Amino acid sequence: MTPTEIEKLLRREGMKPNWWSNGPRERYSAHSHDYHKVLYCAAGSITFVLLPSGERRELSAGGRLDLPAGQEHSAIVGAAGVTCAEGWRPASSDQRSANRGQ
Repeated sequence: MTPTEIEKLLRREGMKPNWWSNGPRERYSAHSHDYHKVLYCAAGSITFVLLPSGERRELSAGGRLDLPAGQEHSAIVGAAGVTCAEGWRPASSDQRSANRGQ
């Protein structure tokens, strides 16, 4: 998946793409966000650990991860580093999605 394709996917969902990258084996400590995060891996890899379950989600090029508002997580960048694009939706959209499932 090319960067242009990733940006189109995020924009199609009404989000503004934000690009970032990290070097090999960098770490993010446990944290959460007050918004819904949609993340695409464009190059390299990164593993997210969802808390409190400890479930691991590894993303490589072309992979997507949706993190609902309030989902605590940490992350470890792969051996080759990582480049990602992400977008955000208000937390209220998570609540509407959860209510649809009931």
